[in-house]
Amino acid sequence: MRVALISPYALSVHGGVQEQVISMSRTLCARGHEVLVIAPDEADTATYDTPAPVRRFGSLVTLPANGSRAPLALSRRARRAAYNAVVAFAPDVVHLHEPFAPTLGYTVLARHRWPLVATFHRSGGFAPLRYLRCVFGTVVRRIDLAVAVSASAATTALNDFACDTEVLFNGIDVERLRRAPRRAPDHVTVVTVGRLEERKGVTTLLSAVLAHNATSPEAPWHLEVVGAGPERGALERLANGDRRIRFHGALADKEKNELLRSASVIVCPALRGESFGIVVLEAMACEVPVVVSDIDGYRQAAGGRGLLSAPGDASALEATILRALEVNDSWVASAATYAETWSMDALVTRYETLYHEAIGHFVSR
Repeated sequence: MRVALISPYALSVHGGVQEQVISMSRTLCARGHEVLVIAPDEADTATYDTPAPVRRFGSLVTLPANGSRAPLALSRRARRAAYNAVVAFAPDVVHLHEPFAPTLGYTVLARHRWPLVATFHRSGGFAPLRYLRCVFGTVVRRIDLAVAVSASAATTALNDFACDTEVLFNGIDVERLRRAPRRAPDHVTVVTVGRLEERKGVTTLLSAVLAHNATSPEAPWHLEVVGAGPERGALERLANGDRRIRFHGALADKEKNELLRSASVIVCPALRGESFGIVVLEAMACEVPVVVSDIDGYRQAAGGRGLLSAPGDASALEATILRALEVNDSWVASAATYAETWSMDALVTRYETLYHEAIGHFVSR
């Protein structure tokens, strides 16, 4: 099968949607499918970890969205170029991720020349889109099959676009996560991974670590922060040169996974806006105790195998990390086994079925 995967968000900026697109393309290629990946940012010349060709179009523009900034291409030229790339590829099916995020895939969606599968990732309302429901109403009906990555994302798709969806999980590549050997650190090491922006809650984690080290100098925690973003400067100022706190910026998967596999505990401290906590599942798959904020997307992903902490509460987070350091091996093993059930292989198997169903629906229109 020939599958075109379209990400509205630039691969050059770290994000969950982008990671899903690259990982799906890799798994589809491994199963013998021909895959084309399309994304914004024509200036991006990086090589990504997939055998699929990656085509990038348009100048990168960032807009505020859901407490973050979405890396998009907004020009008509980019939309036309993306459409022409799909025409040249001649796919059997087009898979649009976040189909109404501006605007790279709009021409593909509007013309509906191929069977269309759409995956909705976003959780939480976005008022401007609701005002445009009358515009999107006709276009929504051109989607042959729609998927949401969580119950909250499904509710958002229904509220914002009147689109019914099947709920499918995001997938993780367990084998790749575990290529690095599991190593016990010499000292208590807390690791967090994510974009450094306010809603990700890294300030709360940093405050918890600093508070612990101030009151327990004989047993300090070391903190490894992986990720880039606008909050890095403020976080570094809060850390105040503490050598036990390191900011790594964005890392390649190999280096990131090595850090995760050598952690004492992994913390996912986001405050809100997480439709599905793929980072939670990746953390649990690394066979390390995991602490997560008690928010909908993370709670759902953790499935009772992560230790929950009130979002934004540094004191509660410090106490929960202490509890995580005391969990037994069977708890960690149970969480790792649970994470394995959310594999990218299982997800792609379901999508292969949906692709065939979308083709049938398209033909019968």
